[in-house]
Amino acid sequence: MKPYKIFDYKKFKNISGVLLPITFDKKFPIKVKRIFFIYGKKKYKRGDHAHKKCSQVFYPLFGKFQISIESKKFKKKITLEHKKNRAILVHPKTWCHVKFLTKNAIILVLCDFKYDFNDYIESYEDFVNRYLK
Repeated sequence: MKPYKIFDYKKFKNISGVLLPITFDKKFPIKVKRIFFIYGKKKYKRGDHAHKKCSQVFYPLFGKFQISIESKKFKKKITLEHKKNRAILVHPKTWCHVKFLTKNAIILVLCDFKYDFNDYIESYEDFVNRYLK
């Protein structure tokens, strides 16, 4: 199984602005239990960790970012931007970090797991020893 899945979403634009609806129906890839936003400065990165159980969906709300993911069989960099209407689902046991490519980028992150400090793998060395060997 791939450690990620890219999917398209719809936005509705008119003269007054943009509406981005997110419906948590059976078609949505995860059962959402937590939502947060990441604001980034150009050339900086966030994340740099993996989760044992938590899956995450990243929606670019504004700007452009590159998400780097690594698992036992994959190592890939994927660029997403709010103008392209594409999001990414990242599965557990996938090392991940986000690099902001534009000023004032904003990412919406939806998780299928409540915050639990013990779910995080923050050491790349631990991640490699646990999941890549």
